[in-house]
Amino acid sequence: MGPLSVRSYPGKELVRGRQEGLAGRARWELQRDRDRKLGGYVFGAFVPATGEALTATYTSRSIVTFLDFLGKVEEWVPKDVGRIYAIMDNLRAHKAYDVLLFDVARPRWEFVFQPKYAAYLNLIEPWWKTLKSLAIKGRFFETWEQIEEAIAKALDYWNGHRHPYVWGRRRRHRAPRGQGVGAMPRMASVDGV
Repeated sequence: MGPLSVRSYPGKELVRGRQEGLAGRARWELQRDRDRKLGGYVFGAFVPATGEALTATYTSRSIVTFLDFLGKVEEWVPKDVGRIYAIMDNLRAHKAYDVLLFDVARPRWEFVFQPKYAAYLNLIEPWWKTLKSLAIKGRFFETWEQIEEAIAKALDYWNGHRHPYVWGRRRRHRAPRGQGVGAMPRMASVDGV
């Protein structure tokens, strides 16, 4: 799970392509709590086995909003699931006293904190990239509400076309190699010998 914030550019004009007929492009910028003047934050939960995802948008990032999001995840995950593993980064709000009380009160939850500087271990990170490309990339937003609407539409599209996520590098399909120069020569088989 991880917060993601997006900066919108109110009043800025759309950057047009050089050639006629091309779609207009807008610039966007990803911010991670470096600028407090942002419109809001997006929290997300992801099930790698099915590819199903859940997001929730908030105007601030605090312990209260994080606990509210955990409550939404609790409702979203089916009751027959025995264990919920929440893989989180080392944000201060993730280790707050109230969050630990949430964990103690719900025995099926287990919080797993990833090591510092090891975001690649969390499978939601490549999914954030996919969500950004579906919802934000190349688009222009005037208000935070437009960003929320774009994220909701992208999430609906993703959940309609989801697929399981596998950790690791993308597997390339290679044709089997033929025998090299240093291979032993093959003898032609003769019938009966």
